[in-house]
Amino acid sequence: MIKLIAKIKEPRVFWPLLVLAGSHVIGLNLAVGLFLACLSGYLKSRNLTVKNYKILHLILFFLIVFSISLFVIKNRMPVYFLPFSIIPMLTVLLFGSLEISLILTLAISVSVASIFSYPLQILLLFLVSGIFSSIFIWGARKRVTIIHAGVITGIIQAIIMMTTNFYWSGLVLNSFGFIFNGLASSIIVLGVLPIFEYLFSRVTNISLLELADFHHPLLQRLVQEAPGTYHHSLIVGNLSETACRAVCANSLLARIGAYYHDIGKLHQPEYFSENQSMVISKHDTLAPTMSKLVIMNHVKEGVELAKKYKLSQPLIDFIQQHHGNSLVFYFYRRALESLEEDQDVKEEGFRYPGPKPASKETAIVLLADSVEAAARALKEPTPSKIEELVHKVINNKFIDGQLDECELTLKDLEKISAVFIRLLCGIYHSRASYPEGIRSENNHKKSAKEDSRLSEKDKKVNP
Repeated sequence: MIKLIAKIKEPRVFWPLLVLAGSHVIGLNLAVGLFLACLSGYLKSRNLTVKNYKILHLILFFLIVFSISLFVIKNRMPVYFLPFSIIPMLTVLLFGSLEISLILTLAISVSVASIFSYPLQILLLFLVSGIFSSIFIWGARKRVTIIHAGVITGIIQAIIMMTTNFYWSGLVLNSFGFIFNGLASSIIVLGVLPIFEYLFSRVTNISLLELADFHHPLLQRLVQEAPGTYHHSLIVGNLSETACRAVCANSLLARIGAYYHDIGKLHQPEYFSENQSMVISKHDTLAPTMSKLVIMNHVKEGVELAKKYKLSQPLIDFIQQHHGNSLVFYFYRRALESLEEDQDVKEEGFRYPGPKPASKETAIVLLADSVEAAARALKEPTPSKIEELVHKVINNKFIDGQLDECELTLKDLEKISAVFIRLLCGIYHSRASYPEGIRSENNHKKSAKEDSRLSEKDKKVNP
């Protein structure tokens, strides 16, 4: 054996072996890269992919795990030092897709297992821990859910270790090692999650719940400076969240996006109807072209405020896209009414700059925003009027092409309109008036009873 090792260490034998091993690793990773590219193309053809994910993000995750695995092998460290479930957890949290996580888990498992002396067991460990950690963490909204997923994954890893018979020496110690691996992986995920959110311009459910805190400076400013806009945003958030559940979209993202979609109105809140306490509007003294500039400017102001308060790009998308490139119809009509013979008013000049909604969530917020504003303007909000209004608004947005860039189907629009009608009927329902004659008669009877009761007391005190 010693002679064999000495022979391998000879230069004429060692370098060919090193080149062979290196070519094996490079060839394997090229094959895995090709496998990832093929599966990514398949997902895109089936519309199963997630927008805003990039193949470079997945490659970075792949390289991180592969580098750590090489380090563990080089230093002859125990297998439970490998981060089995960190990358699957991060992938699910950042991209919200089980498909992407499972594909990446499969690619990493095949690649890393090939550089170990017992590839089948490592492949099984990576696959099972990656699959279970992805499933357990799917839709997580609390940090404790991530910890629970890590612990359960660690227990599963320990069970696999015992059943595959490759670590019988020091069984108890290694079992605790794998359990600790799962717990440590979840803690590391919590620690590095904000870093990857920033690098990838993503926002997770955990970050969204932090933004849902009504003590956030922007929401506090809305309460104090634009209370009407604040109340409008809350209703739009509730409408959007419920509608997203009906069409299997990200309901939490839509609700938080709706909370912040109108923050640009903080610049000049008194020019928006929901914040006007006077009967006379400030727009009565302005030309239609000036009024539309003030109204349309709230999108630009909102984006600047969002960047100032360091909101992530997915939330800025709601601010930019919640009107699409729709027409500011009221002031366009006023401009047409005040039109003189030698003047010309172009419709393009009265349209928002856009872009149009690019996701289901931003499109639903656009619809909820328009529907809520129109329902609030109804003088007698009966169920039939609300139903007619909702169908009219959604149909107009569809015909105007505001939903062309998103993935909403006609069936989805039917579900969304049903949700809007049900919720708006509950919010803006008409109240039964109490007849004044009955009220005065009841008050008269009540006062007569009180008078007789007092007189009885007087008789008892002064017989």
